[in-house]
Amino acid sequence: MTTPSPLNSPAARRRLAVSTRDLVTVELADRGVPSVARPIVPTVDLAAWMRDNKPRVQEILNERGAVLFRGFPIREPADFQAVVRAWSPALLSYTNGSTHRRPTVEGVYTSTDYPADQTIPQHNEMAYARVWPRYLWFYCETAAPVGGATPLADNRRISKRLDSALFESFAARGVRYVRNYGSGLGVTWQQAFETEDPNEVEEFCRAWEIDFAWQGTDRLWTSQKCQAVVEHPTTGADLWFNQAHLFHTSALPADVRASLLDLDPGQLPRQASYGDGEPIEDSTLDEVRAALEAETVREPWERGDVLLIDNMLVSHGRDSYEGPRRVLVAMTDEHDGRTGTTR
Repeated sequence: MTTPSPLNSPAARRRLAVSTRDLVTVELADRGVPSVARPIVPTVDLAAWMRDNKPRVQEILNERGAVLFRGFPIREPADFQAVVRAWSPALLSYTNGSTHRRPTVEGVYTSTDYPADQTIPQHNEMAYARVWPRYLWFYCETAAPVGGATPLADNRRISKRLDSALFESFAARGVRYVRNYGSGLGVTWQQAFETEDPNEVEEFCRAWEIDFAWQGTDRLWTSQKCQAVVEHPTTGADLWFNQAHLFHTSALPADVRASLLDLDPGQLPRQASYGDGEPIEDSTLDEVRAALEAETVREPWERGDVLLIDNMLVSHGRDSYEGPRRVLVAMTDEHDGRTGTTR
C-alpha cells in the first residue's frame, strides 16, 4: 500500500490572494484537498476575516471541499468557537452520535475519544443518519509529535473510482443501520442522544423515522434506512455518502469479530445491511475501503490550525499517533437529507 505524500511541498501547490485587502493567501494543492490559507501578517483576526470573505471561502469549498487555515492567532477553544460562529452563529449538537465526545465550550467537542494506537477510517460525519452537518470544523490545540493527522478524501473522486454497478445498486437500495445501545460496547443511548430522558429519545426517533424498541431499562435497539448516495446541493454531483463500511462487522478486527459470532445478528452493537435488509457482502465493502484509501491525502497538524470541510464533498479519518494530541471539532449548517435543504 502506498502512503499518500504530504501536501506541504512547495511544488505541490499554487498560490493566489483571496482577501480584498490581500491579508490572506490560499495555496491550492494539485491533488484536490485541502487548500491552505495563510495570513500575510500573523495578527490577522480569522473570525473577522471569515465574516468578510465567506462567499470566496464558499467558492473554494465548492471546488476543493476543504480549507486549512494555518498561522492565525488561534490559541484556545474560545478563539476557535469565534471563528466558527463567524461562519454560522448556530453550532450543532452531537445528538445521534456514534462515538463518544466530550463538550468543551458551547458547541465545541473533543474529537472522537479513541485509543491512540488505532486509526479511524475515512467517513462522512453522520452519514448514517438522515440529517447531518453540512460543514465540519477542526481545531488543533495540541499536535501529536508522531502521527495523528486527519486524512481527507474527495467524495467526487471516490464516487468515480467505485464500480458503476456497485454505486448504482447502493443508490437504489440505500443502507439500513441497526444499533444496540447499552450492550457494553460502543456508546450508551444517553451518550448518543445527549439526554437521560427516554421520552426525548422516543420523540427524536419518531421525528426522524427511526424504528426503536426498549429492551429493559438501559438497552435500546434502533433501525433506520438511510441514503447511500446524495446529490450535493450546490455542485449537483452525485456522491458516495454512507457509513456501511464502518458499521458492518467486516470493519472489526478479526479477534473482535470472532468474539461476536455467538450473538444473534440483531443483537450486535451495530450492523449495516442494504436498505432492504439483505446482507452486504464483505468483498463489496472491501472495494469501498480500497477506493477510500486510494483517494486519501493527509497534511500533518500544526498547533493553531483550523480546518473547514464540506462534509458532503470530503470524508475524514484519523491516523494513529504517539504522545499528546488534542483536536477539537464543531459542526454547523444542518442538512436535511429528506428535503435536500441546509439551514
